[in-house]
Amino acid sequence: MSISSKTISSKEEILQNNLAHTIFSWSKQNGLNPINIANAKGVYLTDRSGKRYLDFTSQLMNVNIGHGDSRVTEAVVKQMAELSYVNPGMATEARGLLGKKLAEISPGTLNRTFFTNGGTEAVEHAIKLARLYTGRHKIITLFQSYHGATYGALSASGDPRGLPHDSQGVPNFIHVENPYFYRCPWNSKTPNECAENAAAHLERIVNYEGPNSIAAILMEGESGSSGCIKYPIGYWKKVKAIADKHGILTICDEVMSGFGRTGKWFGINHHDVEPDIMCMAKGMTSGYIPLGGFIVKEEIVKAFEDKPLPIGLTYSGHAVACAAANAVIDIYEKDNLVENAKLMGEYLDSQVEKLKDKHPSIGDFRNTGLLGCIELVKNRKTKEPMAPWNASPNEMVIMNKVMTKLNELGMYTFVRWNWIFTAPPLIINKDQVDEGMDIISKAIAVADEYCN
Repeated sequence: MSISSKTISSKEEILQNNLAHTIFSWSKQNGLNPINIANAKGVYLTDRSGKRYLDFTSQLMNVNIGHGDSRVTEAVVKQMAELSYVNPGMATEARGLLGKKLAEISPGTLNRTFFTNGGTEAVEHAIKLARLYTGRHKIITLFQSYHGATYGALSASGDPRGLPHDSQGVPNFIHVENPYFYRCPWNSKTPNECAENAAAHLERIVNYEGPNSIAAILMEGESGSSGCIKYPIGYWKKVKAIADKHGILTICDEVMSGFGRTGKWFGINHHDVEPDIMCMAKGMTSGYIPLGGFIVKEEIVKAFEDKPLPIGLTYSGHAVACAAANAVIDIYEKDNLVENAKLMGEYLDSQVEKLKDKHPSIGDFRNTGLLGCIELVKNRKTKEPMAPWNASPNEMVIMNKVMTKLNELGMYTFVRWNWIFTAPPLIINKDQVDEGMDIISKAIAVADEYCN
């Protein structure tokens, strides 16, 4: 009997099939009890027991237009009725329209896009291109950063999930300190001073490593899963100036911060900087279908006019994925979602400020548009975290209680170490923000009991 002809599985069978025959990311494989999802619509998920969850991180900060928008379904069905797949050496209407639109909304003169299956591959191929174009081999990235899960992207990241792979990591990635003002490595007194110190540190590392060996500096447009560590005003410009001084390319990773998430089309738009290469994924299709890519300046592509560009993927420029992306970008524009992200982000900021007066465990809140996180501490003066960076399981006891409370009250959000992320779909309204803040407040009250 084919899968399509079988009767609908029971919720127990569905869960058992998942646990017995699939592998779950970033988790021990024993003792898992994943939420068994039945459907999703707008900003809500519903499990197979009928419980509803407010999705306060847009799953993995990618379902920007919300769940279940039929306009994307219609675009995908229409494209599949015409054609589903052709090899990436062929031209399709959907691919060309998407490339043109990305050039229109991207900063500066970024013009030509190479399509990938997701964000990790976008970063991998951007690194390859930077090395091919410059003839150099080193890449500089931030310690507290995440760029993907393949060997190259994970080696580029400063995320501790890469530590088990270090012995087999890709060489020639150099990490530098973040301009993390709340926990500034240089004990800076102001965000501007932190930016100055971080940039000076970066330039020292560039000189130590040899500028002529460095192909690119890779940074997120705005920090995401590493704690939404906001770049102080002027920091990105300082990085760009250092790079330009030494003929180093800048690669901006907008996989998480792109497509309206920060209240502008891309995170780097907040910094008035034009990168040489920009990576994209997640919000490009709002997670409806996998798609990623990087967009580059024309001058970089011209270097390969008379010689082959040695990058490629079977599914590059997949027509169905491109059709989905075209529909999603159209929705951003027609529904004014980039503007709504800005407005709702400002409203969310104001509500968290109120929570600070109520909850002594809130140490810091960092947010740009609808990409933010609340950092919980045991003591505001010492800034001792509720769970340290790269916390072991026994150090997560308090935050696990917070996460359990969130789920119990009907919220799905990303809790990592001592951070609670606030990154709902861009369609969210004030009433739904209030609903989310009420749940988060009740969960943070659990952490308050451990303050000293």
